[in-house]
Amino acid sequence: MIVVLTGGTGGAKFVDGLRRLVPPEELTVIVNTGDDHEWWGLYVSPDVDSITYVLADILSSERGWGVRGDTFHCLQAMKDLGEPAWFSVGDRDLATHLLRTKLLSKGQTLSDATSYIAEKLGVRSRILPMSEMRVETRIDTPAGDLSFEEYFVKRWYQDPVNSVRFAGASEAEPAPEVLEAIASAQAVLIAPSNPVTSIGPILAVPGICGALETTQAKVVAVSPIIGNAAVSGPAANLMIAQGLQVSIAGIAEAYRDFLDVLIADDSDSASAQSLSSGGLQVHCTNILMRSSDDKTRIARAALTLACPEILAESAMGNQ
Repeated sequence: MIVVLTGGTGGAKFVDGLRRLVPPEELTVIVNTGDDHEWWGLYVSPDVDSITYVLADILSSERGWGVRGDTFHCLQAMKDLGEPAWFSVGDRDLATHLLRTKLLSKGQTLSDATSYIAEKLGVRSRILPMSEMRVETRIDTPAGDLSFEEYFVKRWYQDPVNSVRFAGASEAEPAPEVLEAIASAQAVLIAPSNPVTSIGPILAVPGICGALETTQAKVVAVSPIIGNAAVSGPAANLMIAQGLQVSIAGIAEAYRDFLDVLIADDSDSASAQSLSSGGLQVHCTNILMRSSDDKTRIARAALTLACPEILAESAMGNQ
């Protein structure tokens, strides 16, 4: 079994590559829910939805979120009615939020609702929210204490960041099957997601870091940083706010308690040598994922470094 920790658009791209290499039943994806929020009275789980859509092969590659070919008639109608419209929810995407909210209102858990929606969309991989309990990423800025979506979408992540916290994390528990999945994995992969606000909330849930430290599987992470800049998004400013260098050294520091291998960009080869001399295995390649072939190539590199037998077994199964 392959376990992936993920969030954000980089995480969805990485999972897109993995799904092209291994049988879907062998893939378990543990997803950040720190971005979850209420919109128009509906429970929205952006990262869970992106992973569900990419595994269902309906994710919009143009936007990196939402459903491919979606329309936005409801969004426009709500705007015409004077309702907030800064969070772009497509019409087909809206159906997912309506169904999730209905299931939760009937007493189902977030894991139950996620599994039900995934099944209806034909997904055969296992998608696990990091926790059933509410953990909310909060961004402290000069403009005030913002939810992640307010900071990222509404305000285009232009505000200086004082600090980041994960409200509710200390009282949360991992969702059912999360710890078991990590413990029994053949490979644990950390997607090239923002280490602070995509992977950070997962690691903040008590028990998950411990499971990563004790798993027998290799833990392989793909860097979302090239040089001293993020591949995309606000990771650089968020890392600085959390006291992390904006570099592959900062990524290694964020995951220091459990990381076995870091995949970095070719341009970071000098920094990679420095990290390798400290005992961390670092593999350099082109980490940009601009095409389907790129996504598959990076996923293959991660699997090869974590457990090459997985690819051999998948190849035999496809013969």
